[in-house]
Amino acid sequence: MSKALTRTDFNFKGQKSVYHGKVRDVYSIDDDIMVMVASDRISAFDVILPKGIPFKGQVLNQIASKFLDATADIVPNWKLATPDPMVTVGLKCEGFRVEMIIRGYLTGSAWRDYRDGCRNLCGIQLPEGMKENQKFPEPIITPTTKAEEGHDENISKEEIIARGIVSKDDYEQMEAYTRALFARGTEIAAAKGLILVDTKYEFGKNNGKVYLIDEIHTPDSSRYFYADGYQEKFEKGEPQKQLSKEFVRQWLIEHDFMGKAGQVVPEMTDQYVESVSDRYIELYEHIVGEKFDKAESQDIAARIEKNVSEWLAGRK
Repeated sequence: MSKALTRTDFNFKGQKSVYHGKVRDVYSIDDDIMVMVASDRISAFDVILPKGIPFKGQVLNQIASKFLDATADIVPNWKLATPDPMVTVGLKCEGFRVEMIIRGYLTGSAWRDYRDGCRNLCGIQLPEGMKENQKFPEPIITPTTKAEEGHDENISKEEIIARGIVSKDDYEQMEAYTRALFARGTEIAAAKGLILVDTKYEFGKNNGKVYLIDEIHTPDSSRYFYADGYQEKFEKGEPQKQLSKEFVRQWLIEHDFMGKAGQVVPEMTDQYVESVSDRYIELYEHIVGEKFDKAESQDIAARIEKNVSEWLAGRK
């Protein structure tokens, strides 16, 4: 079975600090550069699952890199280079404590809340009588607070501004960027026979300017449906064929795990882990439209350390 990178402990030249997230490890270099390593960890329901998924980090990093390049003309972003298949380096930005989630369709957690009677989502009033996977007349933005630990929480635009989490000007700039990014992502997906259903974006500031940061349009941050068959399945009330991490969430739900107290993560057999890896590679090839080339994986950490160190040495 292929190896997976589930933890990192690098010490790059000029390194000031490191932040270990659910999936990404972010190394701050000097005062201006961030090295973001997309590990093979996988999380669901805000819980890091016990086994890593081979090549998942490479899939996420390479998809994000391609979409950052494909949207750089409409939104400034943090990316400077991708010195390794699992690494992006970029400008150090002060991240906003909000994730901008935009939804074109009623599905996932929004559908589960709606099904259970919720009609007000992040300050947006939803009409009665909607069905699972139904398209909204216009995409809706449903932000969440970005929690250091535990679950992110839904929040309205008004509350974000009233509590001073983000200023009115900055929030409205993020909102405009979010809509522009979603429109571009929708166009790119349509050309691949896909529907970009919902996604999340994160933003930060550098020298007073708002930048797009982190990942974009990956299967961890986004949900895609296949366009072919969408309408027929919707009319029949059948599950949509989709490209996203939702298949992992569904597997967990079927095994009585949703991240709640007292619940136990089901056993992840080698066979299951391999199947998830294959699915991520399939996602890559559909979303990007290119064959996935597996990076050398005998000693992933040594490869990353060498590639990043050489890039840092050559940047000045």
